[in-house]
Amino acid sequence: NNLGILWSERDEIKTAQTYLESAEALYNQYMKEDGNPPLDPSEHFMAEEEKLTDQERSKRFEKAYTHTLYYLAQVYQHLEMIEKAAQYCHTTLKRQLEYCGYYPVEWALNAATLSQYYLSKQCFMEARHCLAAASVIFSQAGQVPSAEDNETEQDQQDLRQRKAEIARCWIKYCLNLLQSARKLLEDNIGEMDPDRQLELKAQRKKEEDEKEKGRKKAVLFGTSDICDSVLAMEEKVSSVYPLDFQEAREIFLVGQNYVQEAKEFFQVDGYVTDHIEIVQDHSALFKVLAFFEEDYERRCKMHKRRIDMLEPIYADLNPQYYLLISRQLQFELADTYYEMMDLKVAIGNRLEELDSHTIKKINSLAQLAIKYYELFLDSLRNPDKVFPEELEEDVLRPAMVAKFHIARLYGKLITSDSKKQLENMQTSLEYYTFLVEYCERYPDAVHAVETELELSKEMVGLLPTRMERLRAKLCPFI
Repeated sequence: NNLGILWSERDEIKTAQTYLESAEALYNQYMKEDGNPPLDPSEHFMAEEEKLTDQERSKRFEKAYTHTLYYLAQVYQHLEMIEKAAQYCHTTLKRQLEYCGYYPVEWALNAATLSQYYLSKQCFMEARHCLAAASVIFSQAGQVPSAEDNETEQDQQDLRQRKAEIARCWIKYCLNLLQSARKLLEDNIGEMDPDRQLELKAQRKKEEDEKEKGRKKAVLFGTSDICDSVLAMEEKVSSVYPLDFQEAREIFLVGQNYVQEAKEFFQVDGYVTDHIEIVQDHSALFKVLAFFEEDYERRCKMHKRRIDMLEPIYADLNPQYYLLISRQLQFELADTYYEMMDLKVAIGNRLEELDSHTIKKINSLAQLAIKYYELFLDSLRNPDKVFPEELEEDVLRPAMVAKFHIARLYGKLITSDSKKQLENMQTSLEYYTFLVEYCERYPDAVHAVETELELSKEMVGLLPTRMERLRAKLCPFI
């Protein structure tokens, strides 16, 4: 173990791996061939009556092996063997609980971090188990700072921060579970597919819990008393895909509670980036919950909640220092207004005749969406206000989608003034044309916007004819 640590500190990770794997093999071989706890090195220098009991020897030997696994987890992480690192991390955490060799705060954070690996693999049961265990073990740390300690205030501050970090991992869990369910349930235009919904509900009824039970045994942490607390914690939130609004709402509410908890510590003064990320996650929770809502008006209200939380933050942000976050917010606000406009159009289509209030609302939402998309596109200009000839890979898709959406939004604006209508169609055509011409100049860009490009080509073909017809109506005597 010590040689492994020494070489890893010298950045010789492969050499460290060799030593630590041989330590692991040594433990396994010894336990298989002998099994009795070996002497502790310190015993060679003790008087006979001071020698350790078998129980104490065993404890020390197991602790040394837990260290082996802990260091191996770090080494595999360094070597980007992520799956193996997660397995070793899990085993280490399990053993630390069994042998009571852990600091609650550190253990809880490691378990919460491990949950994020399980999330990336869509293993929601395992992720939830890690988070529930993290919350339970963390609660043991609440009493750690003592009154006489000079560092009490600092310790309390650290505890509050760690608690907020675990809350953020819970937010990601709720968000990922809802988003994965959405992917399963949506049709090709991003709406709920009722047939798929019925099929998944029937499938869930049929499926026995055997597979889950088997998996659960493999991941359980801790002794029986801890297990009970962890299971009670797990029961507060589902680990199966929500298939309707009610189920989605329950997961959403858990996520929203953790948003409040995380925001208590990560306040905008002092933690700007963290605070905004938490608010963005809150907005994303509303966005995915809206997918499950059938009533368009209520769906609109959910998006309005997103606007209400994002706009004030954007208004206070200095893009000079926070350019990336500023762009993210511009794009998300534009997208939210765009989505609300689409919903209002759908509501309007159900009416016998569009009333002036609905028309005003549709136009207002479309203009706000255009405003934020334009702000996003302007942020890509150079200091001389010139739009880049070729877009960077990381902004290529968002910039193209912004251009495409603006083109579509101009086409949605409702006006009785034919001249104004013609101007809007002309602007719309310019944006669609930009997309088509850009992809002709840079064929590599096509893969990023295949659907949008196809529709843009179609519109570039259709719009001039429509505009001609409108012009003919405007000038019938020419």
